[in-house]
Amino acid sequence: MKLLKHKTSVLLVLVLAAALLLAACSTAGSKTASNSGSASAGSFLSSNGSSASVSSLSADSSQRDAYSEAFSSRDLSGEYDADGAVTISLNGTGASASSDSVQISGSTVTITAAGTYILSGTLENGSIVVNATKDDKVQLVLDGVTVHAETYAAIYVVQADKVFVTLAEGAVNTLSNGGSFVQLDDNNVDGVIFAKDDITLNGSGTLVITSPAGHGIVGKDEVTITGGTYEISSAKCAVRANDSIAISDGSFTIRAGTDGLHAENDDDDSLGNIYLAGGSFSITAADDGIHANTLLRIDGGTMTISAAEGLEGTYIQINGGDISISAADDGVNAAKKSSVYTPTFEMNDGTLTVVMGPGDTDGIDSNGNIIVNGGTINVTGQSTFDYDGTAQYNGGTIIVNGQQVNAIPNQMMGGMGGRRR
Repeated sequence: MKLLKHKTSVLLVLVLAAALLLAACSTAGSKTASNSGSASAGSFLSSNGSSASVSSLSADSSQRDAYSEAFSSRDLSGEYDADGAVTISLNGTGASASSDSVQISGSTVTITAAGTYILSGTLENGSIVVNATKDDKVQLVLDGVTVHAETYAAIYVVQADKVFVTLAEGAVNTLSNGGSFVQLDDNNVDGVIFAKDDITLNGSGTLVITSPAGHGIVGKDEVTITGGTYEISSAKCAVRANDSIAISDGSFTIRAGTDGLHAENDDDDSLGNIYLAGGSFSITAADDGIHANTLLRIDGGTMTISAAEGLEGTYIQINGGDISISAADDGVNAAKKSSVYTPTFEMNDGTLTVVMGPGDTDGIDSNGNIIVNGGTINVTGQSTFDYDGTAQYNGGTIIVNGQQVNAIPNQMMGGMGGRRR
Protein backbone atom coordinates (compact mmCIF):
# COMPACT_ATOMS: atom_id res chain seq x y z
CA MET A 1 0.00 0.00 0.00
CA LYS A 2 2.90 2.34 -0.64
CA LEU A 3 2.52 3.98 -4.02
CA LEU A 4 5.09 6.73 -3.39
CA LYS A 5 8.46 6.63 -1.69
CA HIS A 6 8.70 5.27 1.87
CA LYS A 7 5.46 5.82 3.78
CA THR A 8 5.20 9.48 2.87
CA SER A 9 2.11 8.73 0.86
CA VAL A 10 0.50 6.59 3.56
CA LEU A 11 -2.26 9.08 4.27
CA LEU A 12 -3.16 9.51 0.63
CA VAL A 13 -2.91 5.78 -0.07
CA LEU A 14 -5.06 4.85 2.92
CA VAL A 15 -7.81 7.21 1.86
CA LEU A 16 -7.77 6.08 -1.75
CA ALA A 17 -7.60 2.39 -0.79
CA ALA A 18 -10.45 2.78 1.64
CA ALA A 19 -12.41 4.51 -1.07
CA LEU A 20 -12.00 1.51 -3.36
CA LEU A 21 -12.79 -1.00 -0.62
CA LEU A 22 -15.86 0.84 0.57
CA ALA A 23 -17.23 1.98 -2.76
CA ALA A 24 -19.33 -1.17 -2.98
CA CYS A 25 -21.15 -0.08 0.19
CA SER A 26 -22.36 3.18 -1.40
CA THR A 27 -26.05 3.50 -2.10
CA ALA A 28 -26.52 2.85 -5.78
CA GLY A 29 -28.82 5.80 -6.27
CA SER A 30 -27.08 8.26 -3.95
CA LYS A 31 -27.17 11.94 -4.86
CA THR A 32 -24.33 14.42 -4.75
CA ALA A 33 -26.03 17.45 -6.25
CA SER A 34 -25.48 20.80 -4.54
CA ASN A 35 -27.68 21.28 -1.44
CA SER A 36 -28.89 17.66 -1.45
CA GLY A 37 -28.35 14.93 1.12
CA SER A 38 -26.71 11.61 0.31
CA ALA A 39 -25.76 8.26 1.77
CA SER A 40 -22.42 8.80 0.08
CA ALA A 41 -19.68 10.25 2.24
CA GLY A 42 -16.94 11.64 0.09
CA SER A 43 -15.56 12.57 -3.30
CA PHE A 44 -12.02 11.47 -4.09
CA LEU A 45 -10.17 12.32 -7.23
CA SER A 46 -8.35 9.73 -9.27
CA SER A 47 -5.08 10.53 -11.03
CA ASN A 48 -6.89 11.77 -14.13
CA GLY A 49 -8.99 14.21 -12.14
CA SER A 50 -12.30 12.35 -12.24
CA SER A 51 -14.28 11.89 -9.03
CA ALA A 52 -16.11 8.98 -7.48
CA SER A 53 -18.56 8.87 -4.59
CA VAL A 54 -17.59 6.52 -1.77
CA SER A 55 -18.75 5.53 1.69
CA SER A 56 -17.48 6.88 4.98
CA LEU A 57 -13.87 6.28 5.96
CA SER A 58 -14.57 6.48 9.69
CA ALA A 59 -14.66 2.71 10.24
CA ASP A 60 -12.43 1.42 13.04
CA SER A 61 -10.54 -0.79 10.58
CA SER A 62 -9.54 2.22 8.51
CA GLN A 63 -8.17 3.98 11.58
CA ARG A 64 -6.24 0.87 12.65
CA ASP A 65 -4.74 0.54 9.19
CA ALA A 66 -3.69 4.18 9.15
CA TYR A 67 -2.02 3.85 12.54
CA SER A 68 -0.09 0.69 11.71
CA GLU A 69 1.09 2.11 8.40
CA ALA A 70 2.13 5.48 9.83
CA PHE A 71 4.05 4.28 12.91
CA SER A 72 6.61 1.49 13.08
CA SER A 73 7.25 -0.44 16.29
CA ARG A 74 10.56 1.37 16.69
CA ASP A 75 8.86 4.73 16.17
CA LEU A 76 6.51 3.93 19.03
CA SER A 77 8.83 2.23 21.51
CA GLY A 78 11.26 4.95 22.56
CA GLU A 79 13.49 2.23 23.98
CA TYR A 80 17.28 1.98 23.73
CA ASP A 81 20.12 -0.26 24.86
CA ALA A 82 22.16 1.83 27.25
CA ASP A 83 24.82 -0.86 27.70
CA GLY A 84 25.62 -1.01 23.99
CA ALA A 85 25.35 2.71 23.33
CA VAL A 86 28.06 5.25 22.61
CA THR A 87 28.21 8.00 25.25
CA ILE A 88 28.79 11.61 24.26
CA SER A 89 29.52 14.11 27.03
CA LEU A 90 29.09 17.77 26.15
CA ASN A 91 31.22 20.13 28.23
CA GLY A 92 30.46 23.69 27.24
CA THR A 93 32.81 24.45 24.37
CA GLY A 94 33.56 20.88 23.33
CA ALA A 95 32.75 17.23 23.91
CA SER A 96 34.17 13.77 24.47
CA ALA A 97 32.92 10.43 23.15
CA SER A 98 33.53 6.73 23.68
CA SER A 99 33.73 5.79 19.97
CA ASP A 100 35.62 6.68 16.81
CA SER A 101 32.28 7.01 15.03
CA VAL A 102 31.98 10.40 16.72
CA GLN A 103 34.15 13.17 15.30
CA ILE A 104 34.64 16.26 17.45
CA SER A 105 35.86 19.55 16.02
CA GLY A 106 35.57 22.31 18.58
CA SER A 107 31.91 22.55 19.47
CA THR A 108 30.69 20.53 16.46
CA VAL A 109 29.96 16.87 17.21
CA THR A 110 29.53 14.72 14.08
CA ILE A 111 28.13 11.17 14.17
CA THR A 112 29.21 9.09 11.17
CA ALA A 113 27.79 5.59 11.68
CA ALA A 114 24.67 3.69 12.68
CA GLY A 115 24.08 3.07 16.36
CA THR A 116 22.68 4.46 19.58
CA TYR A 117 24.29 7.57 21.07
CA ILE A 118 23.46 8.87 24.54
CA LEU A 119 24.13 12.59 24.93
CA SER A 120 24.30 14.64 28.11
CA GLY A 121 25.69 18.01 29.14
CA THR A 122 25.86 21.45 27.51
CA LEU A 123 27.18 22.99 24.30
CA GLU A 124 27.28 26.76 24.60
CA ASN A 125 27.55 27.40 20.84
CA GLY A 126 27.67 24.21 18.82
CA SER A 127 25.80 21.57 16.87
CA ILE A 128 25.12 17.85 16.87
CA VAL A 129 25.51 16.66 13.26
CA VAL A 130 24.50 13.28 11.82
CA ASN A 131 26.36 12.50 8.59
CA ALA A 132 26.20 8.73 8.12
CA THR A 133 25.47 6.53 5.11
CA LYS A 134 22.09 6.34 3.41
CA ASP A 135 21.49 2.92 4.98
CA ASP A 136 22.29 3.90 8.57
CA LYS A 137 19.72 4.23 11.33
CA VAL A 138 20.94 6.52 14.10
CA GLN A 139 19.36 6.96 17.53
CA LEU A 140 20.18 10.08 19.55
CA VAL A 141 19.15 9.76 23.19
CA LEU A 142 18.89 13.18 24.81
CA ASP A 143 19.48 12.71 28.53
CA GLY A 144 19.71 16.19 29.99
CA VAL A 145 21.09 18.07 26.97
CA THR A 146 21.36 21.80 26.37
CA VAL A 147 22.63 22.87 22.94
CA HIS A 148 22.66 26.47 21.76
CA ALA A 149 23.63 27.10 18.13
CA GLU A 150 24.06 30.83 17.68
CA THR A 151 23.96 30.81 13.87
CA TYR A 152 22.94 27.27 12.92
CA ALA A 153 20.89 24.18 13.80
CA ALA A 154 21.38 22.58 17.19
CA ILE A 155 20.73 19.15 15.60
CA TYR A 156 21.45 18.79 11.88
CA VAL A 157 20.85 15.54 9.98
CA VAL A 158 22.87 15.71 6.77
CA GLN A 159 22.39 12.07 5.81
CA ALA A 160 21.07 8.82 7.25
CA ASP A 161 18.37 6.31 6.48
CA LYS A 162 16.46 7.51 9.54
CA VAL A 163 17.24 9.32 12.77
CA PHE A 164 15.45 8.71 16.06
CA VAL A 165 15.64 11.48 18.65
CA THR A 166 14.66 9.82 21.92
CA LEU A 167 13.85 11.90 25.00
CA ALA A 168 15.11 9.99 28.03
CA GLU A 169 12.66 9.44 30.86
CA GLY A 170 12.69 12.32 33.34
CA ALA A 171 15.16 14.38 31.29
CA VAL A 172 14.64 18.03 30.33
CA ASN A 173 16.44 18.96 27.12
CA THR A 174 16.81 22.42 25.58
CA LEU A 175 17.74 23.27 21.98
CA SER A 176 17.98 26.81 20.66
CA ASN A 177 19.23 29.09 17.90
CA GLY A 178 20.61 32.57 18.48
CA GLY A 179 18.58 34.47 15.89
CA SER A 180 20.25 33.82 12.53
CA PHE A 181 21.25 30.98 10.20
CA VAL A 182 24.60 31.22 8.43
CA GLN A 183 24.64 28.56 5.70
CA LEU A 184 27.54 26.11 5.60
CA ASP A 185 26.28 24.09 2.60
CA ASP A 186 23.46 24.20 0.03
CA ASN A 187 20.73 22.76 2.27
CA ASN A 188 19.24 26.07 3.47
CA VAL A 189 19.20 25.09 7.12
CA ASP A 190 16.44 27.08 8.86
CA GLY A 191 15.37 25.10 11.91
CA VAL A 192 16.72 24.29 15.37
CA ILE A 193 16.31 20.63 14.40
CA PHE A 194 16.88 20.22 10.66
CA ALA A 195 16.76 16.80 8.97
CA LYS A 196 17.39 16.04 5.31
CA ASP A 197 16.06 12.51 5.84
CA ASP A 198 13.29 10.88 7.90
CA ILE A 199 13.27 11.80 11.58
CA THR A 200 11.29 10.40 14.51
CA LEU A 201 10.99 11.97 17.94
CA ASN A 202 9.90 9.66 20.75
CA GLY A 203 10.43 8.81 24.42
CA SER A 204 8.90 10.30 27.55
CA GLY A 205 11.17 13.22 28.43
CA THR A 206 10.84 16.93 27.70
CA LEU A 207 12.20 18.96 24.79
CA VAL A 208 12.20 22.76 24.81
CA ILE A 209 12.94 24.43 21.46
CA THR A 210 13.48 28.15 20.91
CA SER A 211 13.89 29.46 17.36
CA PRO A 212 13.82 33.27 17.14
CA ALA A 213 14.70 33.36 13.43
CA GLY A 214 13.30 30.20 11.83
CA HIS A 215 11.36 26.97 12.35
CA GLY A 216 11.46 24.69 15.36
CA ILE A 217 11.65 21.25 13.73
CA VAL A 218 12.20 20.80 9.98
CA GLY A 219 12.05 17.50 8.09
CA LYS A 220 12.73 17.46 4.36
CA ASP A 221 11.07 14.03 4.20
CA GLU A 222 8.93 12.65 7.06
CA VAL A 223 8.55 13.93 10.62
CA THR A 224 7.10 11.39 13.07
CA ILE A 225 6.40 12.05 16.76
CA THR A 226 5.14 9.35 19.11
CA GLY A 227 5.74 10.64 22.63
CA GLY A 228 7.34 13.23 24.87
CA THR A 229 6.57 16.73 26.08
CA TYR A 230 7.35 19.59 23.68
CA GLU A 231 7.52 23.33 24.25
CA ILE A 232 8.25 25.06 20.96
CA SER A 233 8.56 28.80 20.35
CA SER A 234 9.44 29.75 16.78
CA ALA A 235 9.48 32.75 14.48
CA LYS A 236 8.17 30.54 11.68
CA CYS A 237 6.54 27.07 11.85
CA ALA A 238 6.92 25.00 14.99
CA VAL A 239 7.04 21.74 12.99
CA ARG A 240 7.47 21.75 9.21
CA ALA A 241 7.82 18.78 6.83
CA ASN A 242 8.02 18.36 3.07
CA ASP A 243 6.35 14.96 2.83
CA SER A 244 4.37 14.23 5.99
CA ILE A 245 3.87 14.83 9.69
CA ALA A 246 2.51 11.89 11.71
CA ILE A 247 1.85 12.18 15.46
CA SER A 248 0.51 9.39 17.67
CA ASP A 249 1.03 10.87 21.14
CA GLY A 250 2.80 13.57 23.10
CA SER A 251 2.07 16.88 24.79
CA PHE A 252 2.66 20.03 22.73
CA THR A 253 2.73 23.68 23.73
CA ILE A 254 3.36 25.67 20.57
CA ARG A 255 3.80 29.39 19.92
CA ALA A 256 4.49 29.94 16.23
CA GLY A 257 5.09 33.06 14.15
CA THR A 258 3.48 31.36 11.13
CA ASP A 259 1.92 27.86 11.35
CA GLY A 260 1.95 25.43 14.24
CA LEU A 261 2.22 22.27 12.11
CA HIS A 262 2.86 22.64 8.36
CA ALA A 263 3.35 20.00 5.62
CA GLU A 264 3.99 21.02 2.02
CA ASN A 265 6.00 19.61 -0.87
CA ASP A 266 6.68 22.04 -3.73
CA ASP A 267 7.70 19.25 -6.11
CA ASP A 268 4.91 16.72 -5.52
CA ASP A 269 1.45 17.91 -4.55
CA SER A 270 0.32 14.41 -3.57
CA LEU A 271 2.58 14.85 -0.54
CA GLY A 272 2.32 17.44 2.21
CA ASN A 273 0.06 15.29 4.45
CA ILE A 274 -0.62 15.42 8.20
CA TYR A 275 -1.98 12.52 10.27
CA LEU A 276 -2.83 13.04 13.94
CA ALA A 277 -3.80 9.89 15.84
CA GLY A 278 -3.52 11.33 19.35
CA GLY A 279 -1.72 13.76 21.60
CA SER A 280 -2.51 16.94 23.49
CA PHE A 281 -1.98 20.23 21.64
CA SER A 282 -2.07 23.85 22.74
CA ILE A 283 -1.26 25.90 19.65
CA THR A 284 -1.04 29.66 19.31
CA ALA A 285 -0.14 30.63 15.75
CA ALA A 286 -0.03 33.87 13.77
CA ASP A 287 -1.29 32.01 10.68
CA ASP A 288 -2.69 28.43 10.64
CA GLY A 289 -2.72 26.16 13.64
CA ILE A 290 -2.39 23.08 11.42
CA HIS A 291 -1.76 23.31 7.66
CA ALA A 292 -1.53 20.31 5.31
CA ASN A 293 -1.33 21.09 1.61
CA THR A 294 -2.95 17.81 0.61
CA LEU A 295 -4.64 15.72 3.32
CA LEU A 296 -5.19 16.59 6.97
CA ARG A 297 -6.56 13.56 8.82
CA ILE A 298 -7.37 13.67 12.55
CA ASP A 299 -8.28 10.40 14.25
CA GLY A 300 -7.84 11.49 17.88
CA GLY A 301 -6.24 13.85 20.34
CA THR A 302 -7.14 16.99 22.23
CA MET A 303 -6.46 20.31 20.53
CA THR A 304 -6.86 23.93 21.59
CA ILE A 305 -5.95 26.23 18.72
CA SER A 306 -5.82 30.01 18.62
CA ALA A 307 -4.86 31.16 15.15
CA ALA A 308 -5.71 33.37 12.10
CA GLU A 309 -6.99 30.15 10.23
CA GLY A 310 -7.26 27.06 12.58
CA LEU A 311 -7.16 24.00 10.24
CA GLU A 312 -6.24 24.24 6.56
CA GLY A 313 -5.81 21.68 3.81
CA THR A 314 -7.26 20.51 0.54
CA TYR A 315 -9.04 17.53 2.16
CA ILE A 316 -9.72 17.80 5.89
CA GLN A 317 -11.08 14.65 7.54
CA ILE A 318 -11.95 14.40 11.24
CA ASN A 319 -12.59 10.88 12.57
CA GLY A 320 -12.20 11.59 16.28
CA GLY A 321 -10.69 13.83 18.90
CA ASP A 322 -11.73 16.96 20.76
CA ILE A 323 -10.83 20.09 18.78
CA SER A 324 -11.43 23.65 19.94
CA ILE A 325 -10.57 26.53 17.58
CA SER A 326 -10.59 30.27 18.13
CA ALA A 327 -9.82 32.02 14.86
CA ALA A 328 -9.62 35.55 13.53
CA ASP A 329 -10.20 34.31 9.97
CA ASP A 330 -11.58 30.93 8.85
CA GLY A 331 -11.71 28.32 11.60
CA VAL A 332 -11.53 25.42 9.11
CA ASN A 333 -10.56 26.05 5.50
CA ALA A 334 -10.61 23.37 2.78
CA ALA A 335 -8.92 25.12 -0.13
CA LYS A 336 -7.48 23.95 -3.44
CA LYS A 337 -3.77 23.43 -2.75
CA SER A 338 -3.33 20.01 -4.35
CA SER A 339 -4.54 18.46 -7.60
CA VAL A 340 -5.19 15.15 -5.83
CA TYR A 341 -8.47 16.12 -4.19
CA THR A 342 -11.51 18.31 -4.56
CA PRO A 343 -11.46 20.66 -1.55
CA THR A 344 -13.55 18.91 1.09
CA PHE A 345 -14.29 19.05 4.80
CA GLU A 346 -15.48 15.69 6.19
CA MET A 347 -16.61 15.08 9.78
CA ASN A 348 -17.15 11.47 10.88
CA ASP A 349 -16.73 11.50 14.66
CA GLY A 350 -15.30 13.53 17.52
CA THR A 351 -16.06 17.07 18.63
CA LEU A 352 -15.22 20.27 16.77
CA THR A 353 -15.88 23.65 18.40
CA VAL A 354 -15.17 26.81 16.40
CA VAL A 355 -15.50 30.35 17.76
CA MET A 356 -15.00 33.13 15.23
CA GLY A 357 -13.93 36.71 15.69
CA PRO A 358 -15.99 39.61 14.35
CA GLY A 359 -16.05 40.48 10.67
CA ASP A 360 -16.30 38.61 7.39
CA THR A 361 -14.92 35.28 8.53
CA ASP A 362 -16.21 31.71 8.26
CA GLY A 363 -16.38 28.98 10.85
CA ILE A 364 -16.07 26.17 8.31
CA ASP A 365 -15.18 27.18 4.76
CA SER A 366 -14.84 24.76 1.84
CA ASN A 367 -14.01 25.75 -1.70
CA GLY A 368 -15.63 22.44 -2.59
CA ASN A 369 -17.74 20.09 -0.45
CA ILE A 370 -18.84 19.63 3.16
CA ILE A 371 -19.75 16.15 4.43
CA VAL A 372 -21.02 15.48 7.95
CA ASN A 373 -21.53 11.82 8.85
CA GLY A 374 -21.19 11.96 12.63
CA GLY A 375 -19.65 13.70 15.61
CA THR A 376 -20.55 17.11 16.99
CA ILE A 377 -19.86 20.46 15.31
CA ASN A 378 -20.49 23.61 17.34
CA VAL A 379 -19.84 26.88 15.48
CA THR A 380 -20.28 30.39 16.83
CA GLY A 381 -19.87 33.39 14.54
CA GLN A 382 -21.41 35.69 12.00
CA SER A 383 -20.79 33.30 9.09
CA THR A 384 -20.74 29.70 10.30
CA PHE A 385 -20.55 27.62 7.08
CA ASP A 386 -19.48 28.57 3.57
CA TYR A 387 -19.12 26.10 0.70
CA ASP A 388 -18.98 26.24 -3.09
CA GLY A 389 -19.88 22.63 -3.91
CA THR A 390 -22.18 20.05 -2.31
CA ALA A 391 -23.38 19.67 1.28
CA GLN A 392 -24.15 16.25 2.76
CA TYR A 393 -25.59 15.94 6.27
CA ASN A 394 -25.89 12.22 7.00
CA GLY A 395 -25.54 12.11 10.78
CA GLY A 396 -24.11 13.75 13.85
CA THR A 397 -24.99 17.00 15.57
CA ILE A 398 -24.58 20.53 14.24
CA ILE A 399 -25.00 23.52 16.56
CA VAL A 400 -24.98 27.02 15.06
CA ASN A 401 -24.78 30.00 17.41
CA GLY A 402 -26.20 27.95 20.26
CA GLN A 403 -29.04 26.27 18.36
CA GLN A 404 -29.10 22.76 16.94
CA VAL A 405 -29.96 22.69 13.24
CA ASN A 406 -31.06 19.90 10.92
CA ALA A 407 -29.19 21.07 7.82
CA ILE A 408 -25.87 22.63 6.88
CA PRO A 409 -26.28 26.39 6.45
CA ASN A 410 -24.43 28.09 3.63
CA GLN A 411 -23.57 31.74 4.08
CA MET A 412 -22.51 32.01 0.44
CA MET A 413 -25.83 30.60 -0.79
CA GLY A 414 -27.78 32.78 1.64
CA GLY A 415 -29.71 29.86 3.06
CA MET A 416 -29.65 26.32 4.38
CA GLY A 417 -27.90 23.64 2.40
CA GLY A 418 -27.96 19.90 2.81
CA ARG A 419 -30.84 17.55 3.54
CA ARG A 420 -30.64 14.99 6.32
CA ARG A 421 -31.70 11.51 5.28
